[in-house]
Parts: sequence; structure tokens; C-alpha cells
Amino acid sequence: MDELNGKLIACQILITGLIARVANEQRDPLRFLTDFRDEIKAVVNGVNIAGMDSTDRVRAVAQKTVDELFSLMKPPSSD
Repeated sequence: MDELNGKLIACQILITGLIARVANEQRDPLRFLTDFRDEIKAVVNGVNIAGMDSTDRVRAVAQKTVDELFSLMKPPSSD
């Protein structure tokens, strides 16, 4: 289980870096990140989760993960 958690954290770091890289190349990085976050949240709300009676908990954890991922991103520095 620890190995799986480590791999998931590594994937989150990689995805955060990729999103930040793309955002930095945009004219308005903050707007890009906000729009992208909203799109990802819409996908999480609409994705079909099979094999479970109640998907509310899984969906809530996914939403929390999206929020945590985007909270790691800081506005561009003024340097």
C-alpha cells in the first residue's frame, strides 16, 4: 500500500509540474489555471465510477485531491 501511495504522490507532483509549465506559457496563467481546475472538477463530478454502491465518498476524495493539487500552485513571482 505504501508503494501505491508513493506512486500516486509522484503522479500528482508530475501532473502539477506539467500544468504549471503549460500555465506559464499562457498569456494569463491564473485564468488558465482557474479554467483548468473548473474543467477537472466537472470531469470528476461526471465520471462514471462502477462497482460501488455509493460513489459519494470516492467522488469527495477525488474533489479534495483536485483542490490539493491546485493549492500547491503559487502565483507567478514578480522577479
